[in-house]
Amino acid sequence: MLPGIDADGARGAAAAAPAIEEIVEAVLAELDATATGADEPDAIATDDVAGAAGADEGEAGSTGEAAAGAEAAAGAEATTDAEATRDAVPTVGEEEDGSTPGAPASSGSVRDRSPDRTKGRQKTRPATPPTDGAGPDEDARPNLVVGKTPGVLADDHVAEAGRKVLRFHLARMIAKEAGTRDGIDPEDLHGMRVATRRQRAAWRVFGEAFRPERTKKHRGRLREVAARLGAVRDLDVLIEAADAYRSDLPVAEQRALEPLLEAWRLHRDDARKLLMRELDSDGYRRWLDDYAEFVRHEGVGARPVVPTEPHRVRDTAASRIQAAYEHVRSYEPVLRWADVNTLHELRIHGKWLRYSLEFVREALGPEADGLIARVTALQDHLGLMKDADVAAHLARSFLVEHAGSISDGESGAIARYLVSREKEVARLHRTVGRSWRGVAGIAFRRALGRAIAGL
Repeated sequence: MLPGIDADGARGAAAAAPAIEEIVEAVLAELDATATGADEPDAIATDDVAGAAGADEGEAGSTGEAAAGAEAAAGAEATTDAEATRDAVPTVGEEEDGSTPGAPASSGSVRDRSPDRTKGRQKTRPATPPTDGAGPDEDARPNLVVGKTPGVLADDHVAEAGRKVLRFHLARMIAKEAGTRDGIDPEDLHGMRVATRRQRAAWRVFGEAFRPERTKKHRGRLREVAARLGAVRDLDVLIEAADAYRSDLPVAEQRALEPLLEAWRLHRDDARKLLMRELDSDGYRRWLDDYAEFVRHEGVGARPVVPTEPHRVRDTAASRIQAAYEHVRSYEPVLRWADVNTLHELRIHGKWLRYSLEFVREALGPEADGLIARVTALQDHLGLMKDADVAAHLARSFLVEHAGSISDGESGAIARYLVSREKEVARLHRTVGRSWRGVAGIAFRRALGRAIAGL
């Protein structure tokens, strides 16, 4: 019997987690379905760019992923045959609701590492050198001129503040596309994914200032691109963490872990093929051009407001930030006994608090940096816990699915990796109190009040 793994636990894992082979087969089936040489069906029909740029009214966004009704409408507009396949079969990548396609349904997601946690680590090359081709000419991509920050000011109209944030992160997304295609440095794909997630967050924060019927095409395709990037990035994170774990092990133990890592690498290569198919599609290129025009031109898509309606950053940011903070504070009574999934939900609420602060950082003044740092520390701590939990679930699932097809030495090595991840989850759970107090304590609340009072 493998150490730390009982038969009941193995049967439970088998029932809770989708087979990795099923996931890989589903991805390959999607590739086969689109291997005829035709482009993937366009997810969103594009409007005339000149008409959108010249319109007095504008495209409307909803509150983004925050409003279930608006999200459903955007999803209906953006769904393609490929997306329908993704909905039916889990793929790896964290959505805004915190779900992790590709991992067991209960295991959440493997999140992007923040720059602070990856700084100084050796960057890994893809398991298989990319053979996707050069892709579209770099000069053909939209050219957006942005500063070092979005530059949101307290007197900005909410729609124009949102446009500044969208333009800033779209420019970053475009800048990382070439490196993502090359596949040499995983941090390029990481940066491109972060930029898409910041844009999706901006639609949630500022979306009510736009007209929904004119912006759902932008939100829909952005979600599609983010899902493709996330499928690759999440597996990069899993593989990198496993490589770091085994780097100090004896050579024989390192080799015994290879079946697990090889399965993840194959899944990652399949996810990359789907990502390249998306980035090479005509629909993506048309959407990118249209979206760039939207973020360039002031007034396009803005919802009309009357003078007495709150419509400036100084009128609306305080209540938005306070509401986000209230969601975080609501976890205080259950924090001590919360399971990993509940703590992951807390991390998602912390993420929205962080974004609500980050997007209006300049308007809030110097207090904002310290507030954001404390929220980020909590978010990172909970994210590391979720990473370890997902890795443990996937390792257990692999052992159950491959029982009898791998050697005793390989089973033992993978089981020890599983146990190490479970111990890491327990350690991070025990030590969450310090980062929590940094956000829930009186010092944070007073600093938050001073920052909001300055609007």
